[in-house]
Amino acid sequence: MSERFDCHYCRDPLHGKKYVQKEGRHCCVKCFEKICANTCIECKKPIGADSKELHFKNRYWHDNCFHCFKCYKSLVNEPFMLRENNKVWCSDCTAKEDAPRCKGCYKPIIAGDQNVEYKKMVWHKDCFTCSQCKQVIGSGSFFPKGDDFYCVSCHEHKFAKTCAKCKNPITSGGLTYQEQPWHSECFICSNCKKPLGGKRFTAVEDEFYCVECYKECVAKKCAGCKNPITAGFGRGTSVVNYEDESWHDYCFKCTKCARGLANKRFVCHNGKIYCAECPKRL
Repeated sequence: MSERFDCHYCRDPLHGKKYVQKEGRHCCVKCFEKICANTCIECKKPIGADSKELHFKNRYWHDNCFHCFKCYKSLVNEPFMLRENNKVWCSDCTAKEDAPRCKGCYKPIIAGDQNVEYKKMVWHKDCFTCSQCKQVIGSGSFFPKGDDFYCVSCHEHKFAKTCAKCKNPITSGGLTYQEQPWHSECFICSNCKKPLGGKRFTAVEDEFYCVECYKECVAKKCAGCKNPITAGFGRGTSVVNYEDESWHDYCFKCTKCARGLANKRFVCHNGKIYCAECPKRL
């Protein structure tokens, strides 16, 4: 009489039947799947005796359940990552999920993508566009305004100050005179055309002159010393006018006694200026 060969659990004979040996015990297929089989972490069903089992860190899968959570690609013999909720991810999907997100299209920026970074924000190169004209800025120059970004051309037309002379936008530098903006190259002497930024000048009927050109071309000549009267450029800021002639205030003096006559009584005799006393002595 042959020795009995029964299932460890249900005691059904195993002679001539398919059985499984687990931890030194023999059991029928039915008991194996009911009592001993591991549960697939993906489909929650037992991994039967006829199924191929995969395991990682005390977690078990049917071989056909072992696929990427994102793209469903089979991960049998492929690199993978176990992430939250015991989900497995392929390396490509892991890279995309962990990659920074484009501020424009909100899609991941993966290794090799051309991108633009600004203040801890990142865009695909083709997603970094002008808020006004929508043209791609890419790696070109731009101007930030709040949450918007403008290419050079749109910024000039939308925000830049306009030069008082040429009426074109002032993109950099420039200067201000009487609360009006000017390009440095537009704020020049009307006569010699030299730039006046940072230099002494005077304005005459909306024209600007450097000191030298004002003396030569514009300033009246003093009837006393015959030199130009350059009001505002040093000594003699006060001017005395009488009939069609002008004097520096310090040149307007008595022809005989040389007493200064600015803001004083004077007498004109034979085309010459005298104090009130000297004509009596002539």
